[in-house]
Amino acid sequence: MKIHLLLLIALLAQPVIGAEYTVEKFWASIPTNEKQIGNMHGDIAVSSKNEVYISVQGGPKAGVQVYDNKGNYLRNVPNAPTDFHGFVIRETESGEHIYGPRLGGQNILKLTLNGKTVLDIKPATVPAKFKRGGRMRLTGMDVAPNGDFFVVDGYSTDYIHHFDKAGKYIKTIGGRELLGSQTLHKICIDTRFDPPRILGADREKMRLIHIGLDGKFHGVYAKDVLRPAAVAVHGNLAVTGEIKGRASLYDKAGKVVAQLGHNTAPGETATNKLPPAKWRPGFFSAPHGVAFNSVGDLFVAEYTVFGRIHRFNLKK
Repeated sequence: MKIHLLLLIALLAQPVIGAEYTVEKFWASIPTNEKQIGNMHGDIAVSSKNEVYISVQGGPKAGVQVYDNKGNYLRNVPNAPTDFHGFVIRETESGEHIYGPRLGGQNILKLTLNGKTVLDIKPATVPAKFKRGGRMRLTGMDVAPNGDFFVVDGYSTDYIHHFDKAGKYIKTIGGRELLGSQTLHKICIDTRFDPPRILGADREKMRLIHIGLDGKFHGVYAKDVLRPAAVAVHGNLAVTGEIKGRASLYDKAGKVVAQLGHNTAPGETATNKLPPAKWRPGFFSAPHGVAFNSVGDLFVAEYTVFGRIHRFNLKK
């Protein structure tokens, strides 16, 4: 199955670029001796070695699973928690690490790819006035080019907490009152802009929004999104995984340039219980995590009790 994309880059000096993605059918294997990957309500990230990391909340191999470039299960990351709802892999001056907030535990972790804890930021670091009922429900984060990181409380307040690279709390920005948001589910650092911005998936308002690293609300980047759950940036493109069964790609101006995996079958989207017997290669049920590798191939993790990963290869 091939999906032809016309990627229109909104820069005057650049020509129209044509590209093609190919769906790799049933890319990920089930871990040895298991019946399924596991209950996924998490995220996906790709390391510089093209190993794919996914967070799995339930099952015998819950935690963070690692797959090779061909989709073969390799291992679990030692000591990784089972409640990474959103996490990223980023390389800074200190090396390549996993950064993730725990949805239930409320703390924020920086781990080596081998599972060694480098930072463990406790919930008490964030002032109480930015919490609801004394708690946070941290749903995603990303790391800025200078190593600072930003963590969103997307299941509670939509506040974004800013820490320096050493894990010291700096400030809190955003929030539902300022942003007019409702479930700022996950975020990424949008490096297409100078200075970089935060690109956020405002799930229940069906839109993507831009927030400055200084806290300024820059406005709506894209509308009419099918309940966006996750966002990622590669080159001049941004992608969002939409819970209602689609992934959309945008140029820098926020114009849709392609859509992948759009599932319009009644009852098959926005659910984590679609049985494998109804799965169709290249069609989504509930995208929950998105990530690119270094050459632009796209990986999508589903929200599913069974565990499912999609791969779309960019024609080189």
